[in-house]
Amino acid sequence: MNTVAATARTQGAPLSATPLLSLDDVHAHYGKSHVLQGVSLQVREGELVTLLGRNGAGKTTTLKAIAGVVPATRGQLHFGGQPLQRMATHQVAQRGVCLVPEHRGIFKLLTVEENLLLAQRKKSPWQLPDVYRIFPRLQERRLNGGGQLSGGEQQMLAIGRALMNAPRLLMLDEPVEGLAPVIVEEIVAQLKTIKAAGVTILLVEQNLEVCTQLADRHYIIEQGCIVHEAYNAEFLRDEAVKDRYLGVGLV
Repeated sequence: MNTVAATARTQGAPLSATPLLSLDDVHAHYGKSHVLQGVSLQVREGELVTLLGRNGAGKTTTLKAIAGVVPATRGQLHFGGQPLQRMATHQVAQRGVCLVPEHRGIFKLLTVEENLLLAQRKKSPWQLPDVYRIFPRLQERRLNGGGQLSGGEQQMLAIGRALMNAPRLLMLDEPVEGLAPVIVEEIVAQLKTIKAAGVTILLVEQNLEVCTQLADRHYIIEQGCIVHEAYNAEFLRDEAVKDRYLGVGLV
């Protein structure tokens, strides 16, 4: 790894030898803009890992590069030991990589249940009863249109729909942005349940309190490069890192 991140692995549970997701020196462009400038990170099966950084640092672009939405112009991406680069978005999804984007992508004219069934895979371990058990609000609103839901309910629907697609890796882009604190607490509890069920999660989120409640490890990206990596306990203690790279601290 071409950053200080390699020195941050000082504590935490032993990691498996082979990561589920691996990015090595990944570059990506938007037109002439060189957005990702050598991103290297790993996510192991069963982990919840956050990708932190200021606005414009490259967080969303990293998720899109993994999902095949933005092509990687250099570097290596591997998932489950197989290369992802040059694969179409639907092929990446078929491998078990699911991205819940910031805009959620809910079909507003379809009911909640229709939105969920649209993503259902026959062999998925996640079926309607499983999603409704984690998200009881969705069961209550199952006949309502997607456009009739609150922002928090739409986020729950977006996550539930991704689960119906049988993800091995669930990528979430700022899932609690703009939501009321009581809804944030509810979604945090739901994500803990999903993680406990064995789903690997890569989370982009600005709310550090949410991140430290959920994560095993954290990466910080700045100007398209990973500049720091730490286990959660170490990250909680390191106010200097939070202030330097994120401009915030935890109260």
